[in-house]
Amino acid sequence: MSAAEVLMVAAEGGAIGDGRTGANLALGVGLIGVIIGGLALARLGGRISTGNARVGALSAMAVGLVGVALAVLHLATSSGGPGTGNGMVGAVLAVPLGLTAMALGWRARTRSLRGERAVDGFEPSRGLGST
Repeated sequence: MSAAEVLMVAAEGGAIGDGRTGANLALGVGLIGVIIGGLALARLGGRISTGNARVGALSAMAVGLVGVALAVLHLATSSGGPGTGNGMVGAVLAVPLGLTAMALGWRARTRSLRGERAVDGFEPSRGLGST
């Protein structure tokens, strides 16, 4: 079974339940991504001292992308509209949740890169003629 077939089965709810299962899976994955992104930002802020913020940032972006992909696949393959019990509303809510996870991961990644530049002594040039 290819990865595309696995995603299609997961988005449809497949063999694991009714039509809402795919939307609930997308919501869960998006929520996990938001949590990972928040923890990565907390690591950069010095509030949590364990773990690597860069790995957390990349993980949040990847998990958020998977959540968005699952939600979009569920929206594309489900029949009916909102209120029919097919999980359309859950999938619609999962898209911004996954995008939020990706944005938190992106912010943590850029903040970690800025911190590396300051530690290495590298400062970007301020322009021509600056001293």
